[in-house]
Amino acid sequence: MDPIKKAETVGKEIRAVHPVQKFLLIDVMRDKGSRLVFYWTVVVLVIGTFVYHWLEGWSYLDAFYFCVISLATIGYGDLVPTTPEAKIFTIIYVINGIAILLALFDRVRVVRTSWSSNQMVDETRGESSSQ
Repeated sequence: MDPIKKAETVGKEIRAVHPVQKFLLIDVMRDKGSRLVFYWTVVVLVIGTFVYHWLEGWSYLDAFYFCVISLATIGYGDLVPTTPEAKIFTIIYVINGIAILLALFDRVRVVRTSWSSNQMVDETRGESSSQ
C-alpha cells in the first residue's frame, strides 16, 4: 500500500476528544437528531418567560430566571407563583421540564454511545488490518 494512502486512512480513523466541548454538550448539539430537544427547550423557555411576565408581573429577567430554575428542577424558592393560574401553569411547566431533561439525557446517551461504538469499531479495524 502506498505510504500516503496509508497515512490518509490512519488520519481518518483518529478522533480527538475535547473535554470542554463534551461538558458543554457541543457534540450533542452537532447531532441533527438532538436539535429538536434543544429547539423544544428554547421554545418552552420563551413561552414560560412571557407567561410568567404576564401572569405574575415579573420582569423578563426574573421570569426567565424562574423558567430556567424550574425547568432544571432546582427550585430555589426565591420566586414563587402567587396566582392560581400561574400555579396551574407551573405544574404543567415543571412536568414538561422533566420530560425535556429525560429527552436530553437520552440524546446524550445515544450520541455518546454511538461515538464510543464507532471508536471501538475503528480500533478493531486497526487491529485486524495490522495482523
